[in-house]
Amino acid sequence: MPVLHFTNFVEAPIDVVFGLSRSVSIFKIAFQQNKVWPVAGITFGLIKEGEMITWKMNFLFKTRIFTIKITEMRLNDRFEEKIINNDVITLKHEHFFKPTQNGTIVIDRIDYQLKNGFLGMLMNKFVVSFFEKNISRRIEVINQYALSDKWKALLNP
Repeated sequence: MPVLHFTNFVEAPIDVVFGLSRSVSIFKIAFQQNKVWPVAGITFGLIKEGEMITWKMNFLFKTRIFTIKITEMRLNDRFEEKIINNDVITLKHEHFFKPTQNGTIVIDRIDYQLKNGFLGMLMNKFVVSFFEKNISRRIEVINQYALSDKWKALLNP
């Protein structure tokens, strides 16, 4: 299985960054330009261990519906999500959080396998680019909220 690894820094306390990372609203904002939206399961608020979100998106030339499940969560430390039904990719995405003196290091580790054999191998660059852009966009939105008072509305409703 290929593995992608992204490390980012957010200048905010770990509890704020961890909370924003679990916010469905943050995902909606970050992915709206890609026309990705939740259609079932947890569609707002903070996702918790054992909960699922079904997403709808345009990917690889067709509209696809896939479900992720939060399979493990340790508050302010890590959480793991897995795609539990998808016709193109098998995926496990681990989110790690490390406090520092002036903020939080966020590490994303993505293990994935494309299911389409040779075609999947050809699409691998597209998939890697997709993850790079989406992780970067998610961190950008988390930073915007964490560095302002906007985070309070999402974490203290």
